[in-house]
Amino acid sequence: MRDKNRNTQDNNQQGNQNENGAENLSPFRYFSKSKQQSMAEQHINGISMLILIVGILIATAGAVIMDSVGVRDGIIFAVFVPIMVLSFYLFFAIQVARQWEKAVVLRMGKMRGLRGPGLFWIVPILDSITMWIDQRVMVTPFSAEKTLTRDTVPVNVDAVLFWLVWDAEKAALEVENYRAAIAWASQTALREVIGQMTLADILVGRNKMDADLQKIIDERTTPWGITVQSVEIRDVVIPADLEDAMSRQAQAERERQARVILGESEMQIASSFESASQSYINNPTALHLRAMNMLFEGLKEKGALVIVPSSAVDTMNLGGLSGMVSLAQQNINTDK
Repeated sequence: MRDKNRNTQDNNQQGNQNENGAENLSPFRYFSKSKQQSMAEQHINGISMLILIVGILIATAGAVIMDSVGVRDGIIFAVFVPIMVLSFYLFFAIQVARQWEKAVVLRMGKMRGLRGPGLFWIVPILDSITMWIDQRVMVTPFSAEKTLTRDTVPVNVDAVLFWLVWDAEKAALEVENYRAAIAWASQTALREVIGQMTLADILVGRNKMDADLQKIIDERTTPWGITVQSVEIRDVVIPADLEDAMSRQAQAERERQARVILGESEMQIASSFESASQSYINNPTALHLRAMNMLFEGLKEKGALVIVPSSAVDTMNLGGLSGMVSLAQQNINTDK
């Protein structure tokens, strides 16, 4: 029995997780009503509520007073019922639309018109408010998961849609649920655009992708009385393996550019040496002086060791110079 109970609990938990996962994958998951609505969201206005409460109090107080006086029950009933009926009539007849709302009113199933914003009247039973259209700028997040690009790379793309209802009558009559419809239209348009672009175009061409999405979604939603103001790509997620490969590719490209720059620098240095060598072709004295200066720069460091070819020593007569220098140093040491 315990095993059966555990299995049942596990199945229930798995079912709940699947339902939650399905809700998370839904493009219009943000429109689900998981909490109780307030009076303003239910469009119960304070005026009609006050009239109903006052009417009930008057009818009840009048009935009590007349009963204490000894009035017959038929008269009490004749007074009590009309007051209650009038109170409930006014409660349902008086409606208030907020500044950004339009109320779609049908009379006997036919379109009567749009009402609001502000105070307006309807005829209960004959008239019905089927929808309250919010005409503010709305924000709808949507995404496309594991969608293949033109070069067959699966990517996850998150985007945000900014839109508004410019014709409340079309939004109410032309489409069943305009919020869900625009969410699905946005998701399918995103998948369509991703399939037409390569991964490189998606990563570097987000502005073009935003413009294409806005154009496609706006064409689909204009017959519904909805216009798209802008579409913005929030994030593009690529597979981890592909991300590592792209990182290695970028590092290799940097290394190649560094080697190319180093080679160009060597070419410039060689060209400079070639130009400098032209000054020493017909001037051996200057060449000897340059060579002696280079030896001096190398020997003036303590502990420095310079190996000079014998041909250079013979050419510059460095052996005689070195002997003269040594003799001079010995004479200085002797004098000391």
